[in-house]
Amino acid sequence: MWNEGCNRSLSTWEQHRLRAHMGSFTSDEVVDSESQVSPFAKAGFFSKMSFWWLNPLMKMGYKKPLEDKDMPLLGATDRAHNQYSMFMEKLNGKKQSPSHGTPLFFWTIVSCHRHAILVSGFFALLKVLTVTAGPIILKAFINVSLGKGTFKHEGYVLAALLFVCKCCESLSQRQWYFRTRRLGLQVRSLLSAAIYKKQQKLSNAAKMKHSSGNIMNYVIVDAYRIGESPYWFHQTWTTSVQLCISLAILYNAVGAAMISSLVVIVLTVLSNVPLARLQHKSKSKLMEAQDVRLKAMSESLVHMKVLKLYAWESHFKKVIEGLRKVEYKWLSAFQLRRAYNIFMFWSSPVLVSAATFLTCYLLEIPLDASSVFTFMATLHLVQDPIRLVPEVIAAVIQAKVAFIRISKFLDAPELNGQVRKKYYVGIDYPIAMNSCSFSWEESTSKQTLKNINLIVKGGEKIAICGEVGSGKSTLLAAVLGEVPKIEGMIQVCGKIAYVSQNAWIQSGTVQENILFGSPMDGERYHNTIARCSLVKDLEMLPYGDCTQIGERGINLSGGQKQRVQLARALYQNADIYLLDDPFSAVDAHTATSLFNVCHECSIRQDRTFGDAPSGFFTCI
Repeated sequence: MWNEGCNRSLSTWEQHRLRAHMGSFTSDEVVDSESQVSPFAKAGFFSKMSFWWLNPLMKMGYKKPLEDKDMPLLGATDRAHNQYSMFMEKLNGKKQSPSHGTPLFFWTIVSCHRHAILVSGFFALLKVLTVTAGPIILKAFINVSLGKGTFKHEGYVLAALLFVCKCCESLSQRQWYFRTRRLGLQVRSLLSAAIYKKQQKLSNAAKMKHSSGNIMNYVIVDAYRIGESPYWFHQTWTTSVQLCISLAILYNAVGAAMISSLVVIVLTVLSNVPLARLQHKSKSKLMEAQDVRLKAMSESLVHMKVLKLYAWESHFKKVIEGLRKVEYKWLSAFQLRRAYNIFMFWSSPVLVSAATFLTCYLLEIPLDASSVFTFMATLHLVQDPIRLVPEVIAAVIQAKVAFIRISKFLDAPELNGQVRKKYYVGIDYPIAMNSCSFSWEESTSKQTLKNINLIVKGGEKIAICGEVGSGKSTLLAAVLGEVPKIEGMIQVCGKIAYVSQNAWIQSGTVQENILFGSPMDGERYHNTIARCSLVKDLEMLPYGDCTQIGERGINLSGGQKQRVQLARALYQNADIYLLDDPFSAVDAHTATSLFNVCHECSIRQDRTFGDAPSGFFTCI
């Protein structure tokens, strides 16, 4: 039986998860699940500073391979849902403010994470100060060794001070990296959630501009680069601070010869300003080329059966290769300019040291051991920020381009949302349309449906019949709010379940497709499977309803897919069911059985069914 196959295919942890979903967890197990919160969320100050909160997980990983149940849950502040809710709350506040004409996404994100940015910035500043203290302490050590100490035991004090500085440097650097990476993950998660929510509300005109390939790029590439920006944001000003302090130490060590070092650094930076602009242009063109290529590839993969049927593989291969060449051209231009940028900045420390020593020789500036060792130690401090400048420039450019792209997407027009939905049951007219006109293109001149008047009473079964392309599916989409309304009034009352003409199946198990995130109700679940004639099909599957059905339900036949999505709709226990020709992919006997099930459900539960069959003047 398929029930036995299901249990056989589940690991112990998966069975626990299934039992929790079905509400059969014991109280002890529930408490244990709730206690699996990240130790970081419960750690104290010293534990966070020293990363002591990681020790239990490290010890467990040393003793045995870690499993899913061993991994703690994210804290409340790290969860994507909470981050997205906070982001949207602040964003809506800025939209309503009269001082802002357009939503400022960047400043909204900054205001959401102001505290985290300031704390990580404090550790970044502490790291810079402790690093630059090294050459100063070294110079004092040399003076003590030469007998120029100011008090007794000065050497011991300097040694202790150097130890404390190095400890603070290591601690602050790790905290800086950890907190900026954590902040980056929070920003990335809220942007991914915002993109996901936005693509569900895009208008049809916006969907033409932002294809699935574009949206994939927004989540995978752009959101990732913006998530990396908190780390590089602090690098932009810490490098400047470190350079200024290092130049001050150089001036104290070699005097006026420091000016030559400053001149070399300034010339190196200025020579790369026009190059940075070219990098920005190349990066923008590269991202556009990637979007076009990904769109072509995704469309080719989705419609691969059609390509195989018409033997178009070679043609589409040439098209994709041509798009790849365009992308490669801009990628090469960007990388070549970046390589030149890196070469200039990596060679600049050598030029700085050469120019400084040459100036000392020409100006006859005396160099003793204290000055030389201090200069060499400080030169190392100068090298690090100079060598980081190309990476900082590239990261800032990439983040800026990514932010502009995501901002345009989040600003894209949405569906007008003029369908009034009242989620309570018992009203006499669940669906009411009065002189409504709809258009996919949001244009009054090209109306898809004109002057629609429709009143549906509770418990009615309505069959919408017409020729192919007459607008039956469009009318159902209008009820769902997917088609922009040009004029008139439409009101929908109650929870809606929709069964599309082409079965929509997500990757996962049959059970996951039917539940669709709803809690498990064993009796209702089994009744739904029986009514949709899925019992025999599940018995044939190796693991019953826990069988993985592959990408887009590739392991199921067309009729099985249609029955699975019909079962998903029936399980939702909705008030209104919109069925867009759901019986086209099943045989006549099964279609009759399924229709009788829908009829029984509508009579027993007072539900409303709308059916849009395709075909030439087909009626039910």
